Amino acid sequence: MASSAAELGQQDIDNRFVRELDLRHVFHSWSVQKNLNPLVIAGSSGSWVWDYEKREYLDFSSQLVNTNLGHQHPRVVKAIQEQAGELATISPTHANLTRATAAERIVSVAPDGFQKVFFTNGGADANENAIRMARLMTGRDKVLSTYRSYHGNTGASIVATGDPRRVPNEFARGHVHFFGPYPYRSEFEATDESMECRRALHHLRRTIECEGPHAVAAILMESIPGTAGILVPPPDYLRGVRALADEYGIMLIFDEVMAGFGRAGSWFAFEHFDVVPDLIVFAKGVNSGYIPAGGVLISDAVCEYFHDRQFMGGLTYSGHPMAMAAIVASIDAMQEEGVIANADRIGRDVLGPGLGDLAGRHPMIGETRGLGVFHALELVEDPETRQPLGAETMAEIKQGLMQRGLLTFIAANRIHVVPPCNVTDGEVKQALEILDDTFTHLGSGAR
Repeated sequence: MASSAAELGQQDIDNRFVRELDLRHVFHSWSVQKNLNPLVIAGSSGSWVWDYEKREYLDFSSQLVNTNLGHQHPRVVKAIQEQAGELATISPTHANLTRATAAERIVSVAPDGFQKVFFTNGGADANENAIRMARLMTGRDKVLSTYRSYHGNTGASIVATGDPRRVPNEFARGHVHFFGPYPYRSEFEATDESMECRRALHHLRRTIECEGPHAVAAILMESIPGTAGILVPPPDYLRGVRALADEYGIMLIFDEVMAGFGRAGSWFAFEHFDVVPDLIVFAKGVNSGYIPAGGVLISDAVCEYFHDRQFMGGLTYSGHPMAMAAIVASIDAMQEEGVIANADRIGRDVLGPGLGDLAGRHPMIGETRGLGVFHALELVEDPETRQPLGAETMAEIKQGLMQRGLLTFIAANRIHVVPPCNVTDGEVKQALEILDDTFTHLGSGAR
């Protein structure tokens, strides 16, 4: 076998060559390296990707829930190409039109009271810097975040993360976790959503009291926890968290990395809950991940604090011009092509009802939940006991979906159904048919 792609003509490259080259030289994240068998992708367009053998897959994972405009959106690709030809890179210490325009576009879709953006390379370092801002402004140290959360894989972000991946990485200081609402698997023995909300808020209040109200700098939360299971909070929960933060002088940070920029059928997921945080963390969908970018939307009060105080933070690639060009083009496309409205309509009229219909016919679906194009199916061994479906069966389901041409984001016993925000009705119906066929093949009863 040739040792590099350069020794082959394009027509000679196949799935096997790419996979072997990848496994020889690429160290994969969150993986036991010897167990890998990565799917090879050669190209993409819209909601579709394909390999070198021209086998197509309908991408209902949006990769890592970030290609909100789908693949190879021509407007965004063109903007990146044009920016590369004009100014490929520039230091963040300089003023640059593309960076300033990207910030202006983001502010234009944010709530009132936000005028500035601090740009980062992605969601993890955006959370890092939001935490830093909160600590500097309050003079406090502790950060509260939920157990069912994911905030990134850098120092403070991974420790703020609640899921077990934080455990081997707990090197940052001052992090405390609490349980957020999850009515389907209540930690509070709640019998309905309203009770779950009240008890979850009481639990948070007691956590604040026990940790010392004057020691807590920030509450950091995904407005809709994504990787943890697309856990849409009860209607009053986030308003209750806002009230607690105000009562104790704690800054409220909403991590919108996965849920923002159309994913929940709105510019920001927290808009569904009539609440506004002090800092908004974003990445992923802001430019569909075409060029790595993230950032922190900063409220006027925080901007005022740092007006005559130095902010001790910065990144070489903060506001990279090509990433900024992709942001401008993405937001313009979302606005002019009605992408946010499409995500909302698809979720309300097509995807949500379709998943509900599947749940009614397949007992292994314990619950379906979500907003916009941000949905999850929670699979169970038994609908009465709610015992999570085992890893072996989940692997079988994943394989079955791929064999039928559907890519999904699978975590634990959940299938996250997260297509691009500009997905079509027909593509959703095709995905629902594949899900139905796969569940039927495995057997609708509990396994």
